[in-house]
Amino acid sequence: MLTEQQTLAPPARTPRTHPVEALFSHGRLVAIPRKEARREQLLVHLADTLFERQRSYTEREVNEALLTVHEDCSALRRYLVVAGLLVRPRDGSSYRRGR
Repeated sequence: MLTEQQTLAPPARTPRTHPVEALFSHGRLVAIPRKEARREQLLVHLADTLFERQRSYTEREVNEALLTVHEDCSALRRYLVVAGLLVRPRDGSSYRRGR
C-alpha cells in the first residue's frame, strides 16, 4: 500500500539528453544551435566524424567536409577553431584535429 508521501511525490526525473542526430534531417544539419552546450555537442560530433586525428587539412578540405552537412561552412570552421577542436597555425595554412 502506498503512503500519502509516495503518492504526492513527483516521479523521479531522468536527465534529458538529446542525441546530436536530432539536429540533422536527411544527413544535413538543420541549424547551428545557439545554446553553447548544444553547439559544443554538435562540434565534437563533427570533429569526430569529419576529421582524422593524425591528418593535416587545407582550408578548402575543411570547407568541403563541412559543406557536406551545412552551407555555412565558415561559421562551423570558426566555431571548431574557437572550441579547440581544430587548430591552425597563425598563417592559416593548415588545420589539424585539436582536443
